[in-house]
Amino acid sequence: MSPRTPAAPTAPRDAVRDPVDAAPGSAEAFAGTRALVQLALRRDRVLVPVWLAVFTVMAGSTASSTLALYPDVASRREIGTTINGNPAMLALYGRVFDVESAGAVAMFKVNAMGAALVAVLAMILMVRHTRAEEEAGRLDLLGAGVVGRYAALTAAALVSGGTAVVLGLLTAVALVAAGLPVAGSLAFGAGWALTGLSFTAVAAVMAQLTTGARAATGLTAAVLGATYLLRAVGDIADEHGPRWASWLSPVGWAQQVRPFAGERWWVLAPGLAFVGLALLAAFVLVADRDVGAGLLADRAGSPTAGPQLRNAPALALRLQRGMLLAWTGAVLVMGLVVGSLGSSIDAFLTSPAAKDMIVKIGGTGGVLDAFFGTELAVVALVISIFAISSVLRLRGEETGLRAEALLATGLSRRRLAGGYLLVAAAGSVWLLLVAGLGMGVAAAGTLHDGAWTGRLVAGSLAHAPAVLVLLGITAAAVGLVPRFSVAGWAALVAFLLIGELGPVFELDRRVIDVSPFAHVPPLGHLTAAPLLWTSLVAAALVVAGVEGFRRRDLTSP
Repeated sequence: MSPRTPAAPTAPRDAVRDPVDAAPGSAEAFAGTRALVQLALRRDRVLVPVWLAVFTVMAGSTASSTLALYPDVASRREIGTTINGNPAMLALYGRVFDVESAGAVAMFKVNAMGAALVAVLAMILMVRHTRAEEEAGRLDLLGAGVVGRYAALTAAALVSGGTAVVLGLLTAVALVAAGLPVAGSLAFGAGWALTGLSFTAVAAVMAQLTTGARAATGLTAAVLGATYLLRAVGDIADEHGPRWASWLSPVGWAQQVRPFAGERWWVLAPGLAFVGLALLAAFVLVADRDVGAGLLADRAGSPTAGPQLRNAPALALRLQRGMLLAWTGAVLVMGLVVGSLGSSIDAFLTSPAAKDMIVKIGGTGGVLDAFFGTELAVVALVISIFAISSVLRLRGEETGLRAEALLATGLSRRRLAGGYLLVAAAGSVWLLLVAGLGMGVAAAGTLHDGAWTGRLVAGSLAHAPAVLVLLGITAAAVGLVPRFSVAGWAALVAFLLIGELGPVFELDRRVIDVSPFAHVPPLGHLTAAPLLWTSLVAAALVVAGVEGFRRRDLTSP
């Protein structure tokens, strides 16, 4: 008799059950969450601390500088009343709820705007650790281990939401250190944290609907833009108008807490309820789809490409035409709204202090020039988001392993990179043209002066070199050091802070000149020299990026 091979021991069924198949709500469905949180924190060990430091310094420095600028009740009352009477300022920054409060006047400029930036941070973190992980295929590899279905979403929510809460606490500490009351400082930090938590939840839902990280980011950004507009509509409205619109906006909730103006802590309750319901919806949705898939199915394209898709620029434009059309509509509406406010500026800005404030934040020249110059700078910063996102599409083609298939044809690396960068640059200039045209047409109509159309179109296009510098920084990072492709976002935040805080702190001119937007000539005083030098810097960065992409190896996700 031949010896029999002993049978292998059979593990109990529960011991080999796949956590992905665990029942919703069971402990197995959340298996691996702690390890994924640790992994996310390891990956964000630079990104998160830098953002936290930026927000904390911005809040604390704004408070200390404004307190010195308006030290007494009379000066605060004058500037606060002026702000509340100017619809442009209300639309951009929000209302001052107590014109005699040092904290309310000091922080009006960064309350809504800062909350929107916190929302951007939350959106980036949530999408980065959910949909981007699935799109790159890393979540499939992690799922081969002991990782439950809800683990990735839970870990991303903890990291993104936790970052928002820590940011709120650090901001409160900075404001107290600057000399503001403790209660108001805590309320201000809580408002920022609530906005971050809200867009953590919104991004979590969008990550379940789409199949790509860019689409999830785009949808979340669209929600952010819509809610910021609702907040603006509510703040501009008089007592008989739609002030309720602010209550539909997470950005508006940060203001409705009313820090330094009789804090209303109960506003946090409906906001947290929204966060809970949105996160619950995200968890329900993630249970109903496959890993890598989205609930909004992708449409199948044609099996063959037409003659119009036989070069790199045409392909890049085809892939981004939806985003470009959406941006075109958004900046057109933005330009029309801002331009229509022109007739109200002189009527509302009658005090010397008010005019001085507008000139400080907008440049030199007349009050109308300063106002439109300020708004054009904001529009250019917004359009820079499109430029950076468009360039990063090239990096997405590489990490998605689609660039290899394209390069396997007769397409060279230089032509591939050049095609995407050409579309990004042309799209950015197009958006500036549309924004300036919309603003100019509206201003010409309200001011009854047709010259404003050409003036504002020229002023808008004057920001093109500055926007292209940010495009070039992103291109250089993608081409030379792809692991630091987020350099474009970091540069955008840095230039924004220089523009916001530079005039207030009277920084050294060499520091202010680091930002390309500092070299944009004032509206009505356009000169070619600064635009030429800025354009040359942008061109050099683009060339460096293209050549770096041509010489280096393609990298995996």
